[in-house]
Amino acid sequence: MKENDTHPNTGERLHRFTADIGGIPLPEQFTYPFHYTPHPLSVEAAREVQAYLAAREDWQAEVAQGKMFGVLVVRDSTGQPGFLTAFSGMLAGRNCQDYFVPPIYDLQEAGGFFQPEEQAISYLNRRIDALEHDGQYLRLREALEEEEQTARLETGLARMRLQEAKNRRDQWRATHPGEADTPEMTRESQFQKAEFRRLKQRCAQAVAARAAEVEAWEQGIARLKEERRTRSAALQRRLFEQFHILNARGETKNLCTLFAEAGRGEPPAGAGECAAPRLLQYAYLHGLQPVALAEFWQGASPRTELRRHGCYYPACKGKCEPVLRHMLQGLDVEPNPLAAATPAPVLDIVWEDPWLVAVNKPAGVLSAPGKTGQISLAQLVEARYPSSRYVHRLDMATSGLLLFAKDAETYRQMQALFHRQAVRKRYAAWVEGILPSDEGVIELPLRPDPDDRPRQCVDFRHGKPAVTRYAVVARREGRTLVHFYPLTGRTHQLRVHAAHPLGLNAPIVGDALYGHPADRLCLHAEALEFTHPVTGKHVRIEKKAPF
Repeated sequence: MKENDTHPNTGERLHRFTADIGGIPLPEQFTYPFHYTPHPLSVEAAREVQAYLAAREDWQAEVAQGKMFGVLVVRDSTGQPGFLTAFSGMLAGRNCQDYFVPPIYDLQEAGGFFQPEEQAISYLNRRIDALEHDGQYLRLREALEEEEQTARLETGLARMRLQEAKNRRDQWRATHPGEADTPEMTRESQFQKAEFRRLKQRCAQAVAARAAEVEAWEQGIARLKEERRTRSAALQRRLFEQFHILNARGETKNLCTLFAEAGRGEPPAGAGECAAPRLLQYAYLHGLQPVALAEFWQGASPRTELRRHGCYYPACKGKCEPVLRHMLQGLDVEPNPLAAATPAPVLDIVWEDPWLVAVNKPAGVLSAPGKTGQISLAQLVEARYPSSRYVHRLDMATSGLLLFAKDAETYRQMQALFHRQAVRKRYAAWVEGILPSDEGVIELPLRPDPDDRPRQCVDFRHGKPAVTRYAVVARREGRTLVHFYPLTGRTHQLRVHAAHPLGLNAPIVGDALYGHPADRLCLHAEALEFTHPVTGKHVRIEKKAPF
C-alpha cells in the first residue's frame, strides 16, 4: 500500500513507513500520554508527517504560525505496523483534511446543527457590537459623563461656600466668647444648608435622567448578551454530547459524562478536538491496534503558551485528561514514571544553626509531599527536626539549596523576608545555544495555563509580574552557562524566561516542559543570601552546581 492509500471500504488514513523500520522493535506497552519519551517509531512517523507538511506549499504560512500535530503508531489486522496522524483544531479552515484522520465529530458537517446556530450567535455578536458603537449610545454616555462632571463641580463649589461661611461664623464665635449666634447668622446657616440640599437634589435628578437613558440602551445590550450566553452554553453542551468517545474495550461515553465523572464540571472549549483523542478514536473505529503515541509542535510559539518547533509534548490535562483516561482503558499502558517508587534521597545538610537548616535537594526529588507518594525532602527534614517547615520551594526537576525553618516564629520571619524580596538567590543553568549578550534583565509576566498545568504562560494582560536578572558565566560547545538572579518568585519563572522568544529564547538544557528532555534539568539553586532574622548577621550559603 502506498503512503497515502486508504484501505478499501473503510476510508482509513493508514500510512506505511517509507523508511526501513525493521530494526526498531515495537514497544511492550502503550505510551503513557501525560509524561513520555517518544518511541523511535513515533519519531520516525513524526518525520514523515513533517516531510508531508513541508511539501504542502499551500499550508506553509498557517503551519509556520504554529500548530500541534500527533502521530499514532498502530498495527493492522495482519499485524503490520503503520501510523495515523492528526492535527488539533482546524487546518486551512477545515477540520477534515486528506492524509489526516477526521475529527471525532465534524462541526462542519453539511446539514448539521452546529453551523446554523453558530451563525445565529455570530449575528448576535454583530448586533451587540453595533449597539455598543452606535453614535446615539456614545452621545448618551458622553452626556451622562458631562452631567456627572457638572454635578461634581457645582456641589463642590457650593460645599466650599458653605465651609467659608462656617469659618466666618466660627471666627466670630472665637472673638465673642459666651455670646449666642445672631439671628442673621442662624438664618444664613439654615438657608445655605437648605440651598445645598436643593442643589444636590437637582443635580441627582439631572444625572438620574441621563443615566436612565443610558440604562435603557444598555438593557437592550444586556438582553442580547444574555441570549448569546444562553445559546452559546446550550450549543456547547449539545456539541459535547455528540462526542461519543470510545475506549479499547468498545465502551462509549460522551464528553459531558467524562468530565462530570472526573469532577470537572462542564468540558472546556475545544475538548475532544486535540490530536490524541482523534487518533485513538479512529484506530478503535477501524480495528487498528494502538502501539505508540506522540504529539509535536510545528511552527512559531503561540502568543501566550510556550511551544518550540519540533519538540514533543505530553497531552494537556485540562482538555484531554478525562478523555484519555477513558480511551486508554483496555490498553496495556506504561506506568506513570512520575509515580514510580524511587529510593528516599540522602539528607545532604549544607548549613545550619539553631533556627535554620539549608539542604541540598537532588534533581527529581519533591520539595514537599505530592500526590504520587514519593518521599519528599520536607519529610526527611521533618523526621530530624519535627517542627521544621520549608520557607520556599524548588521545582521537582531543579536541584540545589532549599531552606527550612526549625520553629514557627523563624518560619514566619523568613516568610516575611521572602515576601519583601530580601532574600537574594542565585541559580546556575546551562541553556541551549550561545547567548549574544553578557547580561540583562527579563521582564515577562506569568500565569498558569489552566488547560495544561503545571505549564506557565506569558500573559501581558493577566499575568503576575516576573523579573529575572542574568549574567553569562561561560560559553562552550553550543551552550551557555548562565547565572540567574530572580527578583520575583513565580512558578517556572527561570524556565519560561530562558525559553520564551521574548526572553533568552534559549531553553534550559533538559527542560522537558519548555525545551528538549535530557538526563536532567540543568538548573541548580546555587546561593542564598539574607540577613538572619534572629541574630541580625549576614548569611551567605552556597552549593556549587553538579554540572
